[in-house]
Amino acid sequence: MFEELKKDIQAVMSRDPAVKSPLEVILCYPGYKALRRHRRANRAYKKGHFLLARIISARTQRKTGIDIHPGAQIGEGLFIDHGFGVVIGETAVLGNQVTLYQGVTLGGTGKDTGKRHPTLGNYVTVGAGAKVLGPITIGNHVKIGAGSIVLKDVPDNCTVVGNPGRIVHRKAPVPEVDLNQTDLPDPMLERISTLDRRMEELEKKQKTEAEPTNKED
Repeated sequence: MFEELKKDIQAVMSRDPAVKSPLEVILCYPGYKALRRHRRANRAYKKGHFLLARIISARTQRKTGIDIHPGAQIGEGLFIDHGFGVVIGETAVLGNQVTLYQGVTLGGTGKDTGKRHPTLGNYVTVGAGAKVLGPITIGNHVKIGAGSIVLKDVPDNCTVVGNPGRIVHRKAPVPEVDLNQTDLPDPMLERISTLDRRMEELEKKQKTEAEPTNKED
């Protein structure tokens, strides 16, 4: 348990440049508090103490604004940054060194039974306000851009943006968490830019073809 505690604290220390000490993490970070309370709720849930587990998770939600179902399976080193509005469903599975920003939902679509929530691999980063819905699998080293809505499986080492989420970049795996949320491709802007260039080319071509006809007249 103490080794688990140490890893949870280290996850915050290594990924938040604002933190000054482990004691600050323990006393002031809602994401860390929600995770520690979830660990207790999950142990009770696995032993069949479902009501006790739900009471712990409900109190955690009121205190932190983070809603983690006690049945969710969470690996080592989860970092919930700020965290307000984060929702993690009952059958969600999170690997090691996952990072979730505020407003993230790992939820269901409302039409599935049994396994209803997503499975996230290791070193996954999910941007603010993103929604990952349904019993889908997000591979290792995947980065999901802020505000994206992901409804389909995503293979390893990909960047996903948009609604619905689209793979816009594949990268080589890196040994650390990728927290860069600014240098993300914008597929809509790229498409509009391509159409704009194509229109300019067609206008120039049309103008060039029309010039000899005017001279004959």
